[in-house]
Amino acid sequence: MAASQFPPNVTDREKHSAERFAALSYLEEAWEGAMLDGLPSECVAQAALFRAFAELVERFGEEAVAAFAEELPERLRRGEFTLAVATQ
Repeated sequence: MAASQFPPNVTDREKHSAERFAALSYLEEAWEGAMLDGLPSECVAQAALFRAFAELVERFGEEAVAAFAEELPERLRRGEFTLAVATQ
């Protein structure tokens, strides 16, 4: 994927979906390790966000990542990052 393509184009979506699933599996394993070591989840979350944004900035540049970040509030409100919803 070229650095100018952020996010990936439609033709790359299936490939990137599998790669993202694999990457998420690695991150979940590391997250569980941090929890077992007694690190507070909010510290791990903040460190993960910092590392993720640093990687994206390195790969795509500040402007592309800033544009991506501007979309986050609406995506959060739509529930895109909600893992489970309590039903009671």
